[in-house]
Amino acid sequence: MMYAEDDMLMLSGIQHFVYCPRQWALIHIEQVWAENRYTAEGQILHKQADDPFYRQKNGECVSLRSVSISSNTLGLYGFTDVVELHPSEHADNCICHPSYPGYWKPFPVEYKRGHSKPDERDEVQLAAQVICLEEMHNIRIDRAFLFYGETRRREEIIMDEQLRILTQQYADEMHRIYSSGIVPKAVKSRKCANCSLLDICLPDNKQLLAKNYLKKNLYEETT
Repeated sequence: MMYAEDDMLMLSGIQHFVYCPRQWALIHIEQVWAENRYTAEGQILHKQADDPFYRQKNGECVSLRSVSISSNTLGLYGFTDVVELHPSEHADNCICHPSYPGYWKPFPVEYKRGHSKPDERDEVQLAAQVICLEEMHNIRIDRAFLFYGETRRREEIIMDEQLRILTQQYADEMHRIYSSGIVPKAVKSRKCANCSLLDICLPDNKQLLAKNYLKKNLYEETT
């Protein structure tokens, strides 16, 4: 299945979706957002990687910031944090860059606050970036990287077929829910405590839509 341009969803949302489909729907369907310490720390970390005009060359490697990407297969669009270009002597699975002669193998690098997660949310977001770049340049990328701000560690993620299939499944489910316009019901768990939308998602532990909660608590009813 190929998604039309008008059906594109934000790639960054796939991480929210894997973590909690309801959280993703509140943000992308109900247009609700709230900050907490974790979201603020994440924004500070990403400021180092979000300047599209900044390029860095470290030895033979070139780092491109905030590269625009999209995939009609996934129906997603967005920006990478960093794409590293590694030089190659041949053109196989390589790209060319107008500012740097020769052939280059691209490897996305996604910056995350904290440390590696117990689920696959970070790996799926990274895989989505890889699939976008592959589709745009008609190449195959075998690996990419996650950098965690808390541990200061860089982890190599192999782009195997299982991860690619999982990423496609999550993307298709995002489109299904978005098309329905129905926010999934809340399922309370331990991870809710770290969610910036907790007070909106589960006010008084009642499953209310965000728009109803905001209407009840922030706006004065008129008659």
